[in-house]
Amino acid sequence: MPLRIYNTLTRKKSEFEPIQAGKVSIYVCGPTVYDSAHVGHAMSALVFDIVRRYLIYRGYDVDYVMNFTDVDDKIIDRANRLGVDPFELAEKYIEEFKQNLRELNILPASEHPRASQEIDAIIKMVSQLIEKGSAYEVDGDVYFRVETIRDYGKLSGRKLEEMNAGSRIRVDKRKENPMDFAVWKKAKPGEPAWDSPWGAGRPGWHIECSAMNLSHFGPQIDIHGGGNDLIFPHHENEIAQTEAITGKPFARYWMHNGMLQLKGEKMSKSTGNLVPINDFLNDHPGDVIRLLVLSSYYRSPLTFNSEVIEANQRALDRLLSGLRPALPNAVGAPEAVLSELAEQIKITQQGFTASMDEDFNTAGALGHIFELVRAVNQARSEQASDDQLAPAQAALKTLTDVLGLELKPPELTTTGADAFVDLLVALRKDLRDQKLYQLSDYVRDELLKLNVIIEDTPQGSTWRWE
Repeated sequence: MPLRIYNTLTRKKSEFEPIQAGKVSIYVCGPTVYDSAHVGHAMSALVFDIVRRYLIYRGYDVDYVMNFTDVDDKIIDRANRLGVDPFELAEKYIEEFKQNLRELNILPASEHPRASQEIDAIIKMVSQLIEKGSAYEVDGDVYFRVETIRDYGKLSGRKLEEMNAGSRIRVDKRKENPMDFAVWKKAKPGEPAWDSPWGAGRPGWHIECSAMNLSHFGPQIDIHGGGNDLIFPHHENEIAQTEAITGKPFARYWMHNGMLQLKGEKMSKSTGNLVPINDFLNDHPGDVIRLLVLSSYYRSPLTFNSEVIEANQRALDRLLSGLRPALPNAVGAPEAVLSELAEQIKITQQGFTASMDEDFNTAGALGHIFELVRAVNQARSEQASDDQLAPAQAALKTLTDVLGLELKPPELTTTGADAFVDLLVALRKDLRDQKLYQLSDYVRDELLKLNVIIEDTPQGSTWRWE
């Protein structure tokens, strides 16, 4: 079954066919680094990490680039308020975000280009746009002529005449068209600036990603990704700039993830409606937010609240249960149980691939994985040994690795406590032998409050830390 991807540009799913057989180029728009990243940024990074991992699993050689916008009005404004150098501020948050990515088990990008390091490529591109008549210079600023692009608005579905009609005033009367956008900005006093044929200045926001793509991938890429809040104007303008120069379709597939919502609204630094990644990771393993992303369709908005977090923590606990060792003194499961477990491995692997091939249906893929977990736990309860559980657990680990789940058991500080738990479990056994079930249940329930889980088997009772 071929891999099918929903393309924002065509508004439909189509079979994935990379430009070069066996190789995939992916460019994802990264953050503007003027503050700590929030879990909304984590969502986009996680979505495209999962896409990348699955393409690797399917045998593709993936070149993955994610940029950092380190020259921007927001960075300059915040640096001025704090009295620090804009580049020092940006560097601080770049390193912090990279650490967040490591803690979330996101694969390192092939490259992390920055706007400040691509100035030569940006100036070259702006010059080409002017030469082709697609851009014009006014008093040191350079604007892109949107009217030179016949199908401007094709990604977002907007029509230029409707956009113009919706423009109440010309924000800058020097523009030929209200929708023309800056590709080069004249320097203001105290701002970072570079020399250019149009005087000292800095790049506009949209031009940096176009220049980076041309610089690192050439005129065409396979997948361009980002949050759906970037469809217009950012990605629309990237298409216009790039195709004005190359005359070729910029990206074969445009993928956009939905927004993470807190209190019913999109997470945003400008509104303060956010949860920093650092704060989340102080309280939860990274697998919890990855499961939140995996359990929903990547294009849909996701709700972020305590109930959702707790549900995904329980889902993580369930996955971890599938990797637990056999019961103590397990005598081996019946052949029928092992046959059923082997069959479930095949069903899960096939179902996983079929789900992921349908536009990265991670929720469906997870459902198949949980069926394998159920089968493993059933076989364990039927006295399967570690050797008998090993093939299913290996398959489980392989598939969860594809999704980027680490499945690390929680770190426990139980030194000295195990002996007391052993004593209480032995006491509970004595109570059960004496048919004092109310008291034995009380011991079990109180231990559960302390994160101790007792499992009763025909061979006796065992316990483990939750």
